[in-house]
Formats: sequence, structure tokens, C-alpha cells
Amino acid sequence: MTRRLANSESLETYVWAHSREGAVAAALRAETAKLPQAGMQIGPDQAAFLALLVRAISAKRCIEIGTFTGMSALAVASALPADGQLVCCDISEEWTSIARRYWKEAGVDARIDLRIAPALDTLRDLANTQRGKFDFAFIDADKSGYDAYYEACLELLRPGGLVALDNMLWSGKVADANVHDADTDAIRALNAKIHADSRVDASLLTVGDGVVLARKR
Repeated sequence: MTRRLANSESLETYVWAHSREGAVAAALRAETAKLPQAGMQIGPDQAAFLALLVRAISAKRCIEIGTFTGMSALAVASALPADGQLVCCDISEEWTSIARRYWKEAGVDARIDLRIAPALDTLRDLANTQRGKFDFAFIDADKSGYDAYYEACLELLRPGGLVALDNMLWSGKVADANVHDADTDAIRALNAKIHADSRVDASLLTVGDGVVLARKR
């Protein structure tokens, strides 16, 4: 029998309580929760999921588009070996200054190369010298830019590399045919594109606000 998961606050609390999270990550979460934009932060379940993926494929070279206060980067960098590297793309010095403090406290700051610039500029620069050299990518930034970020990440990933895209259910809006705005339509179109994309194996997961996980063939 197929069971369909019903989202609820109590269920989320249960999931979070059973998600492994270190003391530094918990402190970062608490500080970020005080910000008006706190909803942009991933949950501990998603952080644990990203770390598991990175370890599962023995990733050493990773890239992230959209860093905010650094929770996802902390999870990914903590899962990397000592000689691993995560390139983080963001445009906010203010939010990433919070991230830097916690990365240093966790002892993973040396593994993180934070680049404050439009992400597509950074991705183009990387493609000039490191095309096909990355193992894992995480996209969690402006939704209208997702398609371009996805294409750029596919260029950077090695065959067998993974790309994870956050917010792909967009609070359920993608399933509501009456909702049409720039972000919802962009996500809806990318879900359809990835579903039909012969370059990848992909799955749309009900983790957090929806995660698409795609493996480059």
C-alpha cells in the first residue's frame, strides 16, 4: 500500500529531532533564526542529507550557488576530506560574514573558497579551467536563475557527479495550476526539463521544500 506523507509542524519537529546536527551548526541555526530572512536557511534534515551525499560519492570538489549564512556550506565542507574544497557563490557580504565565523569555529574555513560575485560570473570563470572537475553541486539561490545555474553546474560536474536543487516544490505552488509568477513558473519549467533530460538520472524528493537530485551521466 502506498502511503503519502502529510506535512505538519509536529512531523517536521520529529524529523528535525532525528536529524544529526553538531553544536556549531545548532548555534548557527539559532543565530540565523533571529533574522527576518531566516526562512532561507535549510533545515537540519537537509543539511544531514547533503553531507551524506557528499560522503557517499567520496566528493572532494564541490560548488554551492547561494550561501546565505552558511548552513549548507558548513554541512558540505564538514563532510569533505581535509584536502577537499567547496566553492561558494554569493553576493552578500553581510550574510556570509556570519557564515565565515561559524566555518572558522567548526575548523572547515580552509576548505571553503567564498566568492562574492554574481554566480554566473564565477561559474563561467571556473568552466574555463575546471570543466568536468567537480563532484557535487548545490543550488539554492534566486529561482529565476536556476535553469542557468543548472546548465553551468552540468558543465562543471564530472560524469557520475551530483547536483541538488533546493525549493523545487516551492511550498506546493508548483502543483497549483492557478499560481503563475516568475519564480513558480521558473521552478515548474525546470522540474519538467530535468524530468525529460537525457543527460542525467534524476529524482524529485520531498525533502525540506523539495529537492531535485540529478546524477550526470
